[in-house]
Amino acid sequence: MSRDAVLNMTMSPSGVALTSMSLKRSIVTGGIGFSLVSLCVFATVTFAQRSMYDRLGVTGAYIAWMILFMLLGGIALFPLVVGKRRLLRFYAMFGAAFFMYGISWMAAYFAFNRGAGEWLGSFAGSVSMALVFAAGFRVMRTAPLLAAILFVANSVGYFLGSVFYYTYGRPGGLLLWGAFYGLCLGAGLGAVLYIAQSDRASRSLPEEKIRISDEQG
Repeated sequence: MSRDAVLNMTMSPSGVALTSMSLKRSIVTGGIGFSLVSLCVFATVTFAQRSMYDRLGVTGAYIAWMILFMLLGGIALFPLVVGKRRLLRFYAMFGAAFFMYGISWMAAYFAFNRGAGEWLGSFAGSVSMALVFAAGFRVMRTAPLLAAILFVANSVGYFLGSVFYYTYGRPGGLLLWGAFYGLCLGAGLGAVLYIAQSDRASRSLPEEKIRISDEQG
């Protein structure tokens, strides 16, 4: 059975929900939702960066922005995930994934600063996030593909988005950077969630059929 066929189904043979969202819809939903999230976070950078640095320090401010991404991002992206208690389950998974992404990115950025640090941070953060999603959905063999998607989406959003900032400055350029970064990374996250659930579902169907056959036999 093809991936699209599996993903177009809403229930497995035993009645366990899979997903009915298409890849395109998952990408669009993730892109738009996470763009709004990123815009909100970048707004605090635009208008409250200095005060946050004074009160929290540079590292503390970065951690605060990471937490904002985790809290708001979970709300924006959880509709892309199916299953019982999906909000709590996805919040835990996404929180762990974005925490690893943020910590990896900050470690690289603070160690190597701009340029090399940003590229290394994008790579390390993307790989870390992909590994958490792959482990969470139990599709570790798909981890390299998930990491590649996230690295491309994150790098395009971050580096091309920075053109807005260097062209228009504050506040408009920084806000546009945030919106574009969120759009690209959110689209990548939408694709990753679709693929991870697709692979998980395609492997679950044979297991469900075998179990039902054994019960009927």
